[in-house]
Amino acid sequence: MPRPFSLFFAYFVFLVSIGGSFPIHVSASQVKPHASAPSSFSQMVKPLIPAVVNISTTTKLSYRTDPSQGNPSSNGSPFDELFKDFFERMQPEGPRQSSAVGSGFIIDPDGYIVTNNHLVSDADHIVVTLNDNTELKAELVGRDRRTDIAVLKVNVDYKLPYVDWTAHDDLQVGDWIIAIGNPFGLGSTVTSGIASHLARDIGDRPGQPDTSDFVDCYIQTDASINLGNSGGPMFDMNGKVVGIITAIFSPTGGNVGIGFAIPTDIAKKVVDQILKYGRTKRGWIGVRIQMVTDDIAENLGLKSAAGALIGSIVANGPADKSKLQSGDVILKVANQSVIRSRDLPRMVGNRNVGEQVPLTIWRKGKEQIIPLTVGEYEEAEKSGVILNQAKDKSVKKGIKTQGLTLQQLTPETRQRLDIDTNTSGVLVVDVDPDYPAADRGIRSGDIIVEISQEEVHTPQDVADKIQQAAKVGRKSVLLLVNRDNEVRYIAVQLAEPEAKS
Repeated sequence: MPRPFSLFFAYFVFLVSIGGSFPIHVSASQVKPHASAPSSFSQMVKPLIPAVVNISTTTKLSYRTDPSQGNPSSNGSPFDELFKDFFERMQPEGPRQSSAVGSGFIIDPDGYIVTNNHLVSDADHIVVTLNDNTELKAELVGRDRRTDIAVLKVNVDYKLPYVDWTAHDDLQVGDWIIAIGNPFGLGSTVTSGIASHLARDIGDRPGQPDTSDFVDCYIQTDASINLGNSGGPMFDMNGKVVGIITAIFSPTGGNVGIGFAIPTDIAKKVVDQILKYGRTKRGWIGVRIQMVTDDIAENLGLKSAAGALIGSIVANGPADKSKLQSGDVILKVANQSVIRSRDLPRMVGNRNVGEQVPLTIWRKGKEQIIPLTVGEYEEAEKSGVILNQAKDKSVKKGIKTQGLTLQQLTPETRQRLDIDTNTSGVLVVDVDPDYPAADRGIRSGDIIVEISQEEVHTPQDVADKIQQAAKVGRKSVLLLVNRDNEVRYIAVQLAEPEAKS
C-alpha cells in the first residue's frame, strides 16, 4: 500500500501533466506587520482644527425687469392685461441672492487660505469664519477652474494658525487619513477613514469643467465627505495636508463612502503660481494628441501601446518651432515616461514656461530626442490659439453611422498609418460591437472605398449613402473595404434605429 507522501507526489505529477495548479496561499510571513489602529485622533487633530476655516459666499442673481418677458401668452390676445398683472405680482422686489458654504484651510500665518474654485468663482462677497467664530471679509487672490483651486486672503493684525503641505507620494491604499471641514454648514467637523484608492480619474463632473487633462490622479477616501466639505484639507497621520477635498460620488448629495481630494503635488504647484502671479502659468507645447492603440502600436513598430501620438501641430506653437512632426509618438518628457496619452498634458503643464525640455519620441521605427522650449498654456488660450485648435477640422472625432466612427483621410493620417497617396476612401477609427458591422468583421483601420459600388471620399458620403439605402427599404449595403492594401467586398446589414446602444 503506497505511503501518503507517495500518493501526494503522484497527485502532484498528475496535476502538472494536465496543466492544473494549486491555490496560492499567502503565508503570515509574507504579510507586512502594521501598526494598530489609533485609539484616538484627539492629540493629532487638536492643533489642526484652528487652521481649518468655514467659508460662506453670497452671489447676486439677476432677474427680469420686464414682466412681459416671462409671459408665455403675450401675443396681443385679450388676456394680455390679465397675464401682465399676474407676472408683475410674481416678480420679486429687488435683486435676489444665492449663498453657499464650504471649507478652507490657512497655509500662511499672514492670512492666505486655500479652498475650491467652484465655491467662490461667482461670489460677490466671501466671508471666512475662524474656529473662534471670528468673521473676516476675504479677497480673492486668484483661482484656477481647471484644478478647482482658489486662494483667498484675509487681513488681520496678528499671526494665524496654519498647516503644512506634504507630498502624497508615501500615501498608500489603506492608510489612515483625517478630513476636517464644514459639512452642511454645521461648523468644524472631523471625520476619519482610509485612502481607498490612489490616482483615481473621475472625468467630467456635472456643472464643473473637465479637469481630467490636469488632474487625473485624485485620492479617493471612505471618510465621511458631505456637501460643505469642499475645499477642506485631507491630512495624513503626521498632521500634514496630503490633499484638498473637492468632490463626492453620491446619488443623493450625502456621504456614501466615496470622496475625492486633489493631491498636493498638483495643488501646491497651482497655489504657488497663484501666490506669485495671481494666476496659473502652465506649460504647453502645441500639439494635438491621440491615444496609441494596439493596432497603431503594431503599425508603427512600437513594442507596446504607450505614449502620445501627435495627430497635428499647432501653427507657430512650441512644437512647430522645434523639430516635432505629425506622426511622432512622444514616449518621454525629460525622464518621465508617457504611459497614456492623457499623461502628456499634465506632465507638460507642470513644466516651467520657457524651460527647455528633451522629448523622447518614436519616429519611423527609431527613438530620437528632440529639445523643445515650453510655451504658456494660458497665453495661448488668451490669444485664441487654443480655441482655434479646438475648432480645427483635423481633430474632430468624426461622423458616426451604423456603429462606425469615420474620419477623412488627411495627410497627417496617411503619414501616421503609412497609407499611400493612391489609396482613397474613408477611414474607420472605431466600431461599436453592438452593430452588425462588427459582426461582419469591419474593424478600426479599415478604409471604406465604395458603398454599393459608388466611391466615397468623406465620412458624410458614407452616412448619406447609407441613409439613402435605408430610405428605399434596403436591408444591407455592400462595402468595398481596403485592409492592408487588400480590397474585399463585405455586405453589412443595416441596423434598426432602436438597435443603437
